[in-house]
Amino acid sequence: MSVDYLPIACATHERLEFAVLRRRRLRLVWWSEEGGQQFSEEVLPLDVETRDGAEWLTLQRGDGARERLRLDRIRSVDEA
Repeated sequence: MSVDYLPIACATHERLEFAVLRRRRLRLVWWSEEGGQQFSEEVLPLDVETRDGAEWLTLQRGDGARERLRLDRIRSVDEA
């Protein structure tokens, strides 16, 4: 893992993986990497992966755009 990446709780990681497998929408609250802007949105999680020394969630936003989000930027995960 990269020096600045902070691993998330195993239970949260499992929730994300199950949502990907079951194609369940989630309500996420997260901070952007640049500028520290907070987002709260219903998303469709597509994949959880480890890359570049960190763990990432590929998601589809409400407008159809796909995004990769570093897991330690997520502040809350709820069923949508």
